[in-house]
Formats: sequence, C-alpha cells, structure tokens
Amino acid sequence: MPQSNHYHHLMFGPAAIARQKVDGSYTAYGSQTERPDDGPTPLDTREKAMIRALDQFQIATVAETGWPYIQYRSGPKGFLQVLDDHTLGFADFAGNHQYVTAANLDHDDRVALLLVNYPLRQRLKLYGRARTVEAADDPELLDRLKKIGDMTVAATCERSVVIDVEAFDWNCTRSIIPRYDAAYLAELSEVYQRKAGEREQELLQRISELEDQLTQSSTHRSDPGTPS
Repeated sequence: MPQSNHYHHLMFGPAAIARQKVDGSYTAYGSQTERPDDGPTPLDTREKAMIRALDQFQIATVAETGWPYIQYRSGPKGFLQVLDDHTLGFADFAGNHQYVTAANLDHDDRVALLLVNYPLRQRLKLYGRARTVEAADDPELLDRLKKIGDMTVAATCERSVVIDVEAFDWNCTRSIIPRYDAAYLAELSEVYQRKAGEREQELLQRISELEDQLTQSSTHRSDPGTPS
C-alpha cells in the first residue's frame, strides 16, 4: 500500500515543487502529488505512542494579520490526548490571557503541531483543524481531558481544544540534540537499580552454591577412610 500523500498535497504548492525539481528531490517528495489526494491520514500505533509520551509540544496558528503564531504548551505526560484515530484533545490551562491561539482559531481553524521526544530523538509534524469548546458549553469534555491516567489536573482550565487530524510527517532524527529531564533519568535509574539488584542476587546465589561445593569437597578430603 503506498504512503498516504495527504501531507504532500497540503504542504507542496507549485513553488515548493519547482524548487524540488531544481534540487533533484522531486521524485522523493513532490511526485507524491501526481496521484489524487488520499484524504486525512489516521493516526497509527507509532503516532499514538509518541503523542501519549509527551509532556510538551508547540502549536502554530494563523493570526488575523496573516502572521503565524507559535505557542509552547506543557503539562503532565499524556495531557495531549488521543480521542480516536483522527482526533486529539487537551485541556486549555489558564495562561497570560492574551488569547491569541484561541482567537486565531475563531477565524482560521488550521493548526500545525511540532512534537519532539528528545531522549528518543523523535520528531513529528502534525497538521489539523482545531476548535475551542468553552468549559460552560461542554463541562464533561473538559473533565475528560483533565483526567490523565489515575490523576486529575488541578490547574484552572478555561476550555477544551479539539483537533481533527488531517496529516502528519515524521522528520529525520539527524539534527535532534537529545535531552533528558529529571523524571526520565529517575526512571532509567530505577531500571538500572532493579537490574543491578537482580544481578547481585544471582551472584550471591552462585557464591552460596560454590561454598556448598567447597564444603562438600573439604569433607571428602578429611575422611580418614579405612585404616591399613
């Protein structure tokens, strides 16, 4: 089955395709637009795992002035939630009250998300159409998005943001500088400590077995046997 080409149709306009032809990269990229648009691409297992593992991302919207606006979002791991194969959602925590992202979505629902997992050096660009849902209009949705696993977000949340995914594209890992936060290092430390404990128990068991063998050998050598 060929790769979905919806991303290519969304991102590669005539100017991009012209540059690709000059550069020699058209076959790898722009040529995907030669067949009809496959339409919105569903999220698969790999994308869902990436999304659920993140505690931060960047979201870009289009201002009424025509300028792009990028906002950094963070929260507990998994606060960007996968609602189904085509839909994401997150609770909009109260911020500096500029309301640029929310206002932008009122007139242009197109968004781009940049998702990066620094320890694993993974980077995913995701495109979709987003809408805001005020808390008073759908409190149940906001309550759902505030629940992350066994915990509930205590921060003030003013609205829900729901994103209908159109397309995504995985970037290469070449230029990603890995970074490790305290939680990730603590998790690694726990794994290593557990493995070290298991190896220690194996070593102690082996030492005990060797001591038993030495004791038995010493007992046999000290046996006087039958006098001549």
